[in-house]
Amino acid sequence: MMRLSVLLLIALVASGLYLVRTSYESRRLFVEIERARNDEKQLLADEKRLDAERQAQATHLRVERVAREKLGMRMAGPDITVYVSDARSASSASGALR
Repeated sequence: MMRLSVLLLIALVASGLYLVRTSYESRRLFVEIERARNDEKQLLADEKRLDAERQAQATHLRVERVAREKLGMRMAGPDITVYVSDARSASSASGALR
């Protein structure tokens, strides 16, 4: 009878230690899941903010202003437009008409 009591006591202590270990592990995993959820929320907020910034940076007026100010570009008009014709294409086109 004494052996059975000792065996049951060892089983009880082992199961108690296993229960404590699994409880600790489940708490640790729960905290890790919550951190991952918070990271996800932060990343989604950053994505929305960056998308809004990208849209603000890509407006037509801003692109035009940057092209004018930083790149020195200007609107093309008939006074600065140069038309170039290829002599070979012109002669082959006129030869085809004959």
